[in-house]
Amino acid sequence: MELPPLSLYVHIPWCVRKCPYCDFNSHVATGVNSHVAIGVNAQTASDSGLPESDYIDCLLQDLAQDAHLVQGRPIHSIFFGGGTPSLFGPDSFARLLDQLEQRIGFESDIEITLEANPGTAEQQKFSGFREAGINRLSIGVQSFNGAHLQKLGRIHSSDEALRAVEMARTAGFDNLNLDLMHGLPDQTPEQACADLTAAIDCNPEHLSWYQLTVEPNTEFYSRPPLLPEDDLLADIQDAGEALLANAGFEHYEVSAYAQPGKPSRHNLNYWRFGDYLGLGAGAHGKITDANHHRIERRWKTRQPNYYLDPERDFCAGVRVIDSDDLPLEFMMNALRLVKGVETSLFRQRTGLSPEVLQPALQKLQQQELLSSSGERLQTTSLGMRYLNAAVGEFMRENQ
Repeated sequence: MELPPLSLYVHIPWCVRKCPYCDFNSHVATGVNSHVAIGVNAQTASDSGLPESDYIDCLLQDLAQDAHLVQGRPIHSIFFGGGTPSLFGPDSFARLLDQLEQRIGFESDIEITLEANPGTAEQQKFSGFREAGINRLSIGVQSFNGAHLQKLGRIHSSDEALRAVEMARTAGFDNLNLDLMHGLPDQTPEQACADLTAAIDCNPEHLSWYQLTVEPNTEFYSRPPLLPEDDLLADIQDAGEALLANAGFEHYEVSAYAQPGKPSRHNLNYWRFGDYLGLGAGAHGKITDANHHRIERRWKTRQPNYYLDPERDFCAGVRVIDSDDLPLEFMMNALRLVKGVETSLFRQRTGLSPEVLQPALQKLQQQELLSSSGERLQTTSLGMRYLNAAVGEFMRENQ
């Protein structure tokens, strides 16, 4: 079992408003200054009304407790997610990144991504993020349709989303992702394609285009909206993929599309079963312990007030992945990649022989859901459409 690259996920749990579809660990920041929420004069860390300094202190203490998990590796990529991380000021990120580089070290070409909400965009703040060392911005647009934005509970308008993109470019960001959803309440294929066209016209390097799903513990789950039927969703998917391909975007993962050379390095490390530390309230991590030949999943306490309490442990739980579960854990990530992964990666990441995959692989090949190449683990186009069924085959083999 070899040590894979090490990424870092940092969770900032606060947001201005909880969206009705969101099942992430996010909490409404009741103390946030209303001017900051709409991006006016949000220049410094202290402007947000959030406990930024205390939270950064806790993140660094959290890191110190997890330092033994680094095992000598530099950080491959960093992703600041939330919540709405862009509520924090540039000074907070500059301080944290400086300490991370001093304590662990960065790969020379590290990718550092920050999620940003167009409703919290402000030019000086974006420029400050870039100066702090963040080199990739992920803007949560979701839709350019005003009616759909309202149904999704978003705090921004279409014009604000376009201005956020312009601000990002002015600030010097040359690696930009736009998050966009489809299959929205009452959405037609024409409206979905109009959203995509508007996003493509922004010339982003990356697009995350994913279908809205109703998850438990959300407002949409308790009061389900009327979503497009399956046939309509298939029409949206086909039309959207054609638009993206014509615009030069490579479909490299289920919901991810990139211009040449611009896939998300951070997410690729997830899907290739790399390691990642999770820092922050509710953050999850996956770590290889090469000395004990095991892989662990770890998670942190969810509630921000508990995370900020110095008397509580940051770590809320650790689970060692049983060797019988490793084929499923590996394949449910690897098969999300359109081109799959090399078969040899399974042994490198899990320490197991690829032979343990053979019963499931043979069944999937017979069903034409998996490529017959022995050198790669890759779904066919049919398998990508029925990905859950393909992945489920590895679960059944282990029961």
